Amino acid sequence: MKKLIALFAVSAMASTSAMAAIALSGTASVSYDDNGSLASGTSYDADLSIVGTAGTTTVTIGMDVDGANAATTGVDMATTIGPVTIAADMFNEVSIGSDTGAGGQRYEGSAADDTSVTISVDAPIGDATVGVDDSGVLTVSGTWSGITMSSSTGDLTTASGSIAGMDIAVTNDGGATTWTLGTTVSGVALTLASSQKVTATFGLAGNTMVVSSIPKVDAKTGKAGNSFGTHADGYGTFDTTAVVSYSTVAISRSLTSGATLAATYSTLDDSLTLKASVAF
Repeated sequence: MKKLIALFAVSAMASTSAMAAIALSGTASVSYDDNGSLASGTSYDADLSIVGTAGTTTVTIGMDVDGANAATTGVDMATTIGPVTIAADMFNEVSIGSDTGAGGQRYEGSAADDTSVTISVDAPIGDATVGVDDSGVLTVSGTWSGITMSSSTGDLTTASGSIAGMDIAVTNDGGATTWTLGTTVSGVALTLASSQKVTATFGLAGNTMVVSSIPKVDAKTGKAGNSFGTHADGYGTFDTTAVVSYSTVAISRSLTSGATLAATYSTLDDSLTLKASVAF
């Protein structure tokens, strides 16, 4: 009997230890949109993140749980062996850019397109980290004088940091450069992007108000492509519908219940959206 009790105690301790290494977090929200002159509608969203840790190994699983069936949105594993870090993306994400397909990728591609394994080494070359993935792309990254930079043979270069009180981020992907600038003036957080989008965030009587100016979007004809990505147009893209420039004003407030209430007005369609959300 004593052996059985001891065995049960060990088993319970092992189970407790395993559970202690699992962290759950997520978000949930419900939104009501009067849609201006169109019919009103209600939408829901709930997401769950599961992070399991054992020693220096971490597994992260993301799930979209607001549909009829829970759907996986990501599965990643990372482990460290001395100066070597191995990261594996084990889930093939849906590549379409948006629900409507506007401007997004037309085809998902083959089952293994979005999965990858990356091996990084903290090499003694001036605080740089060198990594290579299973497709042969070499990446060198690090932080120098407060500026974080990364450059790869896959023709992707990023740089970000704070200069004279201004947060700057620049990305060059295949020759196309995008950037964002952020700073705070008299308590107002301002952000400017290369897309000409401007946002201003500031406190208002215990609330947070965000005013955004969204630039127009020009119409763009999509490309055919194919599901293998071997077409001259790759996987192809959907048509992009023209959208005029517009502005939004969003006011949100955190409640003692843990929920956040927000109201957003858009000049695009003269609509008002009410949203209740919670993060845990």
